Amino acid sequence: MLKNLAAIKQRFEEITNLMGDPAVISDQDRYRKLAREHNEIEPLVTAYNRYLKIEQELAGQRQIAEDPQEDPELKAMAEEEMPGLEERLEQLEEELKFLLLPKDPLDDADIVLEIRAGTGGNEAALFAADLLRMYQRYSEKRGWKVEVLGSSPSDLGGFKEVSLGVEGAQVFRNMKFESGVHRVQRVPQTEAQGRIHTSTATVAVLPEAEDVEVEINQADLRIDVFRASGPGGQSVNTTDSAVRITHTPTGLVVQCQDEKSQHKNKAKAMKVLKARLYDKLREAQRQKEADQRRSMVGTGDRSERIRTYNFPQGRMTDHRIGLTLYKLDQVMLGEIDEIVEALLTADQTERLKSG
Repeated sequence: MLKNLAAIKQRFEEITNLMGDPAVISDQDRYRKLAREHNEIEPLVTAYNRYLKIEQELAGQRQIAEDPQEDPELKAMAEEEMPGLEERLEQLEEELKFLLLPKDPLDDADIVLEIRAGTGGNEAALFAADLLRMYQRYSEKRGWKVEVLGSSPSDLGGFKEVSLGVEGAQVFRNMKFESGVHRVQRVPQTEAQGRIHTSTATVAVLPEAEDVEVEINQADLRIDVFRASGPGGQSVNTTDSAVRITHTPTGLVVQCQDEKSQHKNKAKAMKVLKARLYDKLREAQRQKEADQRRSMVGTGDRSERIRTYNFPQGRMTDHRIGLTLYKLDQVMLGEIDEIVEALLTADQTERLKSG
């Protein structure tokens, strides 16, 4: 491990020097690649430098403690400090093991985020809208760019389904464990008796495919155009701008009507279709690896119930890792960093065990 870390530190210093080279600075593509690599390994190098410093300090204290010629008072002080330094060294070793775990190659990918109302009728659609706002606010806090790719509004201001494009730093890394069934328990606005209802919404996090990863044969596409309509059937457009794309080999259907331009709707629909096709390819690969470890935080299966939002108790529970937070108001405002980090840590721990 230490040999690997020394090589990574050397590479970090090499990149730092290259990034100050005027020839590299003028080559924007090369500079961006180096900057990305620099950012990726910087936490590892920082932790390794701390490790080396404490290791050196511990070696110095041991030398004092073991030197028969040394002042007894200094020896006693060195012996007193050594256990604390050894403990910090062990903690840093664990941190370095985590940081050395292979990165998911898709961690830096942008995503298509799909939210669909499940059981519960209008209340499920309203909950889908709540999840949409939660993810939009979380994305804002992280400085990500969010674009609505398509939506199907419900009568009471909710969504039967909605798709978002999310772009930014490490979007998939932070969002990949949001896939699954989200359950809400609360008294609906339409409930006169004040009874608590249970509804669900399904979230799918699809890493965006690069063109080289998903090839679509245009002959496999059926593209239909029609007039867009809003909730309740009222017309929202007087031209045939809405687009429906059917991928005949897989039967996947994507529809987009949010833009007034047919061209823009088609571009958005193609973006969603590529992400769904890429997800199917990844799912096939996951099936091949089914005999390998099952992640502690779940498989990403859309049918897996992952989380409950209990409004009467102000409670959010993630069932995969047994995490319960009594601050549902903040969670619904996009304060989900604590949940995301707990899920990432659980996954890392599981990978270390199975490594």
